[in-house]
Amino acid sequence: MYSHHFGLTQDPFSIAPDPRYLFMSDRHREALAHLLYGVAGSGGKAGGSGGGFVLLTGDIGTGKTTICRCFLEQIPQGCHVAYIFNPKLTVTELLQSICEEFHVTLTAAAQNPPTVKDYIDALNHFLLAGHAAGQSSVLIIDEGQNLAPDVLEQLRLLTNLETAERKLLQIVLIGQPELRTMLARPELEQLAQRVIARFHLDALTAAESAQYIAHRLAVAGLTGPSPFESSALQRLHRLTHGVPRRINLLCGRALLGAWAHGQHQVDRAVLDQAAAEVFGTDPAARSGGRRFTYYVLGGLTLLALAALSAFLFWPGLQMRPPAPPASASAAPTAASAASPASVAVAAPLTPASAAATPIEALELLLTQLPPDINLAWHALGANWKLPPGDGDPCRSASAQGLQCYRANGLTLPQLRQLNRPGILTLYAGQAPPVHAVLVGLGEQTATLRLADGLHSVRLVSLGRWWRGDFATYWQPPADYRPELRDGSSGGAIEHLANQLDRLEAVAASFPATGSRILDAALRERVLTFQRSQGLKADGQPGPMTFMQLDSATGMNPVRLQTAPR
Repeated sequence: MYSHHFGLTQDPFSIAPDPRYLFMSDRHREALAHLLYGVAGSGGKAGGSGGGFVLLTGDIGTGKTTICRCFLEQIPQGCHVAYIFNPKLTVTELLQSICEEFHVTLTAAAQNPPTVKDYIDALNHFLLAGHAAGQSSVLIIDEGQNLAPDVLEQLRLLTNLETAERKLLQIVLIGQPELRTMLARPELEQLAQRVIARFHLDALTAAESAQYIAHRLAVAGLTGPSPFESSALQRLHRLTHGVPRRINLLCGRALLGAWAHGQHQVDRAVLDQAAAEVFGTDPAARSGGRRFTYYVLGGLTLLALAALSAFLFWPGLQMRPPAPPASASAAPTAASAASPASVAVAAPLTPASAAATPIEALELLLTQLPPDINLAWHALGANWKLPPGDGDPCRSASAQGLQCYRANGLTLPQLRQLNRPGILTLYAGQAPPVHAVLVGLGEQTATLRLADGLHSVRLVSLGRWWRGDFATYWQPPADYRPELRDGSSGGAIEHLANQLDRLEAVAASFPATGSRILDAALRERVLTFQRSQGLKADGQPGPMTFMQLDSATGMNPVRLQTAPR
């Protein structure tokens, strides 16, 4: 309802655990690392000890499930995963669910229903076969606080399935803080002693809350100034206590209230009224302020819109609804004024859902991908409207104000946050590596551009061949140098500081004129941003930092398509 009003392309504050919106604070990155450690520790090839439990807890709405879904995208090749999201089961029901998740079929038995022993025997046979094939198995149980004590004890017994070298099953428990309390009980001491890694996910700090909101708005397509005033952001953190789900609920309702009242910014009055509606509290009344009726207006507006829609779409009237108005172009900001001339944005590409040919196995495409990365650079140049040619693509790009950038060790969440087309280097056995042009990324699929058009591949398949090597074009700001030293000034530092101002919504606290320098305070802000994006936190603003800033503030010249889920 309010998306066009604020220049958004989608709802930025849905409470669905969409990995595209994952905000990687320090705690979220560490939580994800713990889950990945659990997989690494379970695999024979990884060299880990395996077995035992990995425990991830956090308050309601802190992002546990979203991190888990992000983790599932990074499951390594040769690892079987069973995911139980509703563990309020009996022992027999849980074992049955685990076997179903692992696609374990019980041997034909007599007429009696399968027993606990039947399920465990079949599961043990499956795990031994996987171990012999060099594979590993991980069981993930979400909402673990709902597990009954006898079910927890059965899970502990499952970790007894082992060979002479290692345990056969790694178990990841995810739940609310009550799960930690449960495992502290004396009767569960044996299980608690098998927890090899544990992490508790705390809420966001005030600075992280502001960055979280800016990140979600940018992913949702915001290109203008933030609709939240600085004072509203500070109060929003106090009202939500930094819990992401509470932030989503309050921000969504506050934007609705501002829209209903015809405002383009959320002030304290709108925020307090939204908190009263969402959380059942009335901060404005407690502080002596008068009550506002934005949501009464919003409700009346919605009723009016519903009546109008019924009239316009009533069969027989043959009337079409008016096209939604295009969102107004945002006024130039200090950040855009300090930025170098923008690269011309490529014409909108055909949506991946309409143009991409689905391919289940990436192996079918590997023979069509070029081993010469220069061919991939030339193909990628179409996204930036670079002129075609046969020469050095990076030299040609340099003439257009662009540079080629290559990185390694990236992850899928970082590609989502970077949100720009690029080149993935894929490795297939002993054959030379080949290069794919990535133009779209969805929840379950990626869209690649080949000579014969677009093809969608499943991320699970892509992960078998991609090791984190990524290349793309980027436009360095004016006066950029690879090593920006303390005391540096000029266009690059101005651009850096302006982007951080915009992202943190604190531009008003800095002078509107005067040069900025790279000092300790600015480096600290760079460090905070790098940590929030999962980048190497060294305080040195390099290409990845500048590109992630462009993405976080919605200033990407070219963006990834949204591939079908």
